[in-house]
Amino acid sequence: MTQNAEKNIIVDLEDISKHFHLDGGGKVPVLHKVDLKVYDGDMMAILGPSGSGKSTLMNIIGGLDVASSGTYLFEGKDVGKMTSDELAELRSTDISFIFQSFHLLASKTVYQNVMLPLLYQRSFNGDYDEFVKNALTRSNLEEKHWHKYPNQLSGGQRQRVAIARALVARPRLLLADEPTGNLDSKTGDNIIDALVHLNEKYGTTIVIVTHDESLTEVVKRVITIEDGRVNETKSGIAKYAA
Repeated sequence: MTQNAEKNIIVDLEDISKHFHLDGGGKVPVLHKVDLKVYDGDMMAILGPSGSGKSTLMNIIGGLDVASSGTYLFEGKDVGKMTSDELAELRSTDISFIFQSFHLLASKTVYQNVMLPLLYQRSFNGDYDEFVKNALTRSNLEEKHWHKYPNQLSGGQRQRVAIARALVARPRLLLADEPTGNLDSKTGDNIIDALVHLNEKYGTTIVIVTHDESLTEVVKRVITIEDGRVNETKSGIAKYAA
Protein backbone atom coordinates (compact mmCIF):
# COMPACT_ATOMS: atom_id res chain seq x y z
CA MET A 1 0.00 0.00 0.00
CA THR A 2 1.36 3.44 -0.90
CA GLN A 3 1.70 6.35 1.51
CA ASN A 4 -1.13 8.19 -0.24
CA ALA A 5 -3.44 5.17 -0.01
CA GLU A 6 -3.05 5.22 3.77
CA LYS A 7 -4.16 8.86 4.00
CA ASN A 8 -7.71 10.16 4.09
CA ILE A 9 -8.86 11.74 0.84
CA ILE A 10 -10.06 15.29 1.44
CA VAL A 11 -10.69 16.39 -2.16
CA ASP A 12 -11.69 13.89 -4.84
CA LEU A 13 -12.28 15.28 -8.33
CA GLU A 14 -13.40 12.89 -11.05
CA ASP A 15 -13.93 13.85 -14.71
CA ILE A 16 -14.30 17.54 -13.85
CA SER A 17 -14.91 19.78 -16.85
CA LYS A 18 -15.78 23.45 -16.91
CA HIS A 19 -16.88 25.77 -19.66
CA PHE A 20 -18.17 29.33 -19.67
CA HIS A 21 -21.06 30.52 -21.81
CA LEU A 22 -20.60 33.44 -24.19
CA ASP A 23 -23.26 36.08 -24.70
CA GLY A 24 -23.66 34.96 -28.31
CA GLY A 25 -24.48 31.41 -27.27
CA GLY A 26 -21.08 29.75 -27.66
CA LYS A 27 -18.97 28.04 -25.00
CA VAL A 28 -15.38 28.51 -23.88
CA PRO A 29 -13.86 25.29 -22.46
CA VAL A 30 -11.57 25.87 -19.46
CA LEU A 31 -11.08 22.48 -17.75
CA HIS A 32 -11.12 19.08 -19.50
CA LYS A 33 -11.95 15.88 -17.58
CA VAL A 34 -9.72 16.65 -14.57
CA ASP A 35 -9.03 13.82 -12.10
CA LEU A 36 -7.33 14.93 -8.88
CA LYS A 37 -7.11 13.77 -5.28
CA VAL A 38 -5.86 15.84 -2.34
CA TYR A 39 -4.86 13.77 0.69
CA ASP A 40 -4.78 14.67 4.36
CA GLY A 41 -1.39 16.28 5.05
CA ASP A 42 -0.63 17.14 1.42
CA MET A 43 1.47 20.14 0.45
CA MET A 44 0.67 20.59 -3.21
CA ALA A 45 1.35 23.18 -5.89
CA ILE A 46 -0.93 23.60 -8.88
CA LEU A 47 1.39 25.17 -11.41
CA GLY A 48 0.48 26.82 -14.67
CA PRO A 49 0.68 30.01 -16.72
CA SER A 50 -2.00 32.68 -16.85
CA GLY A 51 -5.08 31.36 -18.63
CA SER A 52 -4.25 27.71 -18.06
CA GLY A 53 -7.32 27.07 -15.89
CA LYS A 54 -5.59 26.90 -12.51
CA SER A 55 -7.69 29.66 -10.91
CA THR A 56 -10.89 28.03 -12.17
CA LEU A 57 -9.73 24.72 -10.69
CA MET A 58 -9.01 26.42 -7.35
CA ASN A 59 -12.44 28.09 -7.36
CA ILE A 60 -14.12 24.72 -7.91
CA ILE A 61 -12.10 23.06 -5.13
CA GLY A 62 -12.92 25.99 -2.85
CA GLY A 63 -16.65 25.86 -3.55
CA LEU A 64 -16.63 29.31 -5.17
CA ASP A 65 -17.62 27.89 -8.55
CA VAL A 66 -19.25 24.67 -9.77
CA ALA A 67 -18.13 22.29 -12.49
CA SER A 68 -20.07 21.92 -15.73
CA SER A 69 -19.74 18.14 -15.44
CA GLY A 70 -17.99 15.54 -13.29
CA THR A 71 -18.04 14.74 -9.58
CA TYR A 72 -16.44 16.59 -6.66
CA LEU A 73 -16.43 14.91 -3.26
CA PHE A 74 -15.13 16.76 -0.19
CA GLU A 75 -14.43 14.18 2.51
CA GLY A 76 -16.95 11.92 0.83
CA LYS A 77 -19.70 14.56 0.49
CA ASP A 78 -20.93 15.45 -2.99
CA VAL A 79 -20.24 19.18 -3.34
CA GLY A 80 -22.24 19.35 -6.57
CA LYS A 81 -25.41 18.48 -4.66
CA MET A 82 -24.89 21.01 -1.86
CA THR A 83 -27.29 23.92 -1.39
CA SER A 84 -25.96 27.49 -1.33
CA ASP A 85 -26.18 27.45 2.48
CA GLU A 86 -24.24 24.18 2.65
CA LEU A 87 -21.55 25.59 0.33
CA ALA A 88 -21.27 28.69 2.51
CA GLU A 89 -20.86 26.49 5.56
CA LEU A 90 -18.19 24.43 3.76
CA ARG A 91 -16.23 27.62 2.99
CA SER A 92 -16.57 28.97 6.52
CA THR A 93 -15.61 25.81 8.39
CA ASP A 94 -13.66 23.35 6.22
CA ILE A 95 -11.94 25.40 3.51
CA SER A 96 -10.00 28.66 3.93
CA PHE A 97 -8.30 30.94 1.43
CA ILE A 98 -5.15 33.04 1.26
CA PHE A 99 -5.25 35.54 -1.59
CA GLN A 100 -2.58 37.56 -3.37
CA SER A 101 -4.12 40.71 -1.90
CA PHE A 102 -4.34 40.50 1.87
CA HIS A 103 -7.96 41.79 2.18
CA LEU A 104 -7.34 43.01 5.74
CA LEU A 105 -9.64 45.64 7.22
CA ALA A 106 -7.60 48.77 7.92
CA SER A 107 -9.89 49.92 10.73
CA LYS A 108 -9.44 46.73 12.75
CA THR A 109 -6.40 45.42 14.60
CA VAL A 110 -4.57 42.25 13.65
CA TYR A 111 -6.39 40.42 16.44
CA GLN A 112 -9.79 41.68 15.26
CA ASN A 113 -9.06 40.83 11.62
CA VAL A 114 -8.17 37.26 12.56
CA MET A 115 -11.33 36.87 14.65
CA LEU A 116 -13.68 37.93 11.83
CA PRO A 117 -14.25 34.47 10.26
CA LEU A 118 -15.41 33.14 13.63
CA LEU A 119 -17.92 35.97 14.01
CA TYR A 120 -19.42 35.12 10.61
CA GLN A 121 -19.55 31.38 11.32
CA ARG A 122 -23.06 30.46 12.43
CA SER A 123 -22.04 27.10 13.92
CA PHE A 124 -19.05 28.34 15.96
CA ASN A 125 -19.34 27.62 19.69
CA GLY A 126 -15.71 27.62 20.81
CA ASP A 127 -13.56 30.12 22.71
CA TYR A 128 -12.82 33.09 20.42
CA ASP A 129 -9.69 34.10 22.32
CA GLU A 130 -8.25 30.57 22.27
CA PHE A 131 -8.82 30.14 18.53
CA VAL A 132 -7.38 33.55 17.60
CA LYS A 133 -4.25 33.13 19.72
CA ASN A 134 -3.72 29.63 18.34
CA ALA A 135 -3.97 30.89 14.74
CA LEU A 136 -1.59 33.80 15.31
CA THR A 137 0.91 31.48 16.97
CA ARG A 138 0.73 29.01 14.09
CA SER A 139 1.32 31.78 11.55
CA ASN A 140 4.53 32.74 13.41
CA LEU A 141 3.52 36.37 13.90
CA GLU A 142 5.20 37.80 17.00
CA GLU A 143 2.83 38.67 19.84
CA LYS A 144 3.99 42.30 19.92
CA HIS A 145 2.22 42.82 16.57
CA TRP A 146 -1.15 41.31 17.52
CA HIS A 147 -2.82 44.58 18.53
CA LYS A 148 -1.37 46.76 15.79
CA TYR A 149 -3.24 47.89 12.69
CA PRO A 150 -2.40 46.52 9.21
CA ASN A 151 -0.80 49.80 8.07
CA GLN A 152 1.71 49.44 10.91
CA LEU A 153 3.00 46.13 9.53
CA SER A 154 5.31 45.11 6.71
CA GLY A 155 3.99 43.24 3.67
CA GLY A 156 5.28 39.94 5.02
CA GLN A 157 3.69 40.54 8.41
CA ARG A 158 0.35 41.39 6.78
CA GLN A 159 0.51 38.15 4.82
CA ARG A 160 1.10 36.26 8.09
CA VAL A 161 -2.04 37.93 9.46
CA ALA A 162 -3.89 36.71 6.36
CA ILE A 163 -2.55 33.20 7.03
CA ALA A 164 -3.70 33.39 10.66
CA ARG A 165 -7.15 34.55 9.58
CA ALA A 166 -7.35 31.60 7.17
CA LEU A 167 -6.35 29.20 9.95
CA VAL A 168 -8.56 30.52 12.74
CA ALA A 169 -11.54 28.26 12.01
CA ARG A 170 -9.16 25.26 11.88
CA PRO A 171 -10.10 24.25 8.34
CA ARG A 172 -9.42 20.88 6.76
CA LEU A 173 -7.94 22.54 3.66
CA LEU A 174 -6.00 25.75 3.07
CA LEU A 175 -6.02 27.15 -0.48
CA ALA A 176 -3.35 29.74 -1.29
CA ASP A 177 -3.81 31.75 -4.50
CA GLU A 178 -0.43 33.23 -5.56
CA PRO A 179 0.42 33.96 -1.88
CA THR A 180 3.77 35.58 -2.76
CA GLY A 181 2.59 37.47 -5.85
CA ASN A 182 2.66 40.95 -4.27
CA LEU A 183 5.82 40.45 -2.21
CA ASP A 184 9.53 40.88 -2.82
CA SER A 185 11.54 37.66 -3.13
CA LYS A 186 12.86 37.65 0.47
CA THR A 187 9.44 38.26 2.01
CA GLY A 188 7.91 35.73 -0.36
CA ASP A 189 10.44 33.13 0.78
CA ASN A 190 9.48 33.85 4.40
CA ILE A 191 5.81 33.27 3.62
CA ILE A 192 6.56 29.97 1.90
CA ASP A 193 8.64 28.98 4.94
CA ALA A 194 5.59 29.75 7.10
CA LEU A 195 3.37 27.53 4.94
CA VAL A 196 5.92 24.69 5.02
CA HIS A 197 6.08 25.09 8.82
CA LEU A 198 2.29 24.75 9.04
CA ASN A 199 2.34 21.62 6.93
CA GLU A 200 5.26 19.90 8.59
CA LYS A 201 4.56 20.81 12.23
CA TYR A 202 0.76 20.82 12.31
CA GLY A 203 -0.17 18.66 9.32
CA THR A 204 -2.18 21.43 7.66
CA THR A 205 -3.29 20.36 4.18
CA ILE A 206 -2.22 23.08 1.75
CA VAL A 207 -2.80 23.60 -1.97
CA ILE A 208 -0.90 26.51 -3.55
CA VAL A 209 -2.05 27.82 -6.92
CA THR A 210 0.87 29.58 -8.58
CA HIS A 211 2.91 30.29 -11.68
CA ASP A 212 6.12 30.40 -9.57
CA GLU A 213 8.17 27.35 -10.55
CA SER A 214 10.55 27.78 -7.58
CA LEU A 215 7.77 26.42 -5.33
CA THR A 216 8.23 22.99 -6.88
CA GLU A 217 11.31 22.63 -4.66
CA VAL A 218 9.41 22.97 -1.36
CA VAL A 219 6.11 21.17 -1.96
CA LYS A 220 5.59 17.42 -1.88
CA ARG A 221 3.37 17.21 -4.97
CA VAL A 222 3.29 19.26 -8.17
CA ILE A 223 0.29 19.32 -10.47
CA THR A 224 0.87 21.12 -13.76
CA ILE A 225 -2.06 22.47 -15.71
CA GLU A 226 -2.00 23.58 -19.31
CA ASP A 227 -4.97 24.26 -21.57
CA GLY A 228 -7.27 22.89 -18.89
CA ARG A 229 -5.56 19.50 -18.57
CA VAL A 230 -3.61 18.36 -15.52
CA ASN A 231 -0.56 16.18 -15.06
CA GLU A 232 1.25 15.24 -11.86
CA THR A 233 4.98 15.85 -12.28
CA LYS A 234 6.11 15.34 -8.68
CA SER A 235 4.46 12.82 -6.40
CA GLY A 236 4.68 12.32 -2.68
CA ILE A 237 3.00 13.27 0.58
CA ALA A 238 4.00 15.51 3.42
CA LYS A 239 5.59 13.89 6.44
CA TYR A 240 4.68 15.83 9.52
CA ALA A 241 4.74 15.64 13.28
CA ALA A 242 1.59 14.30 14.87
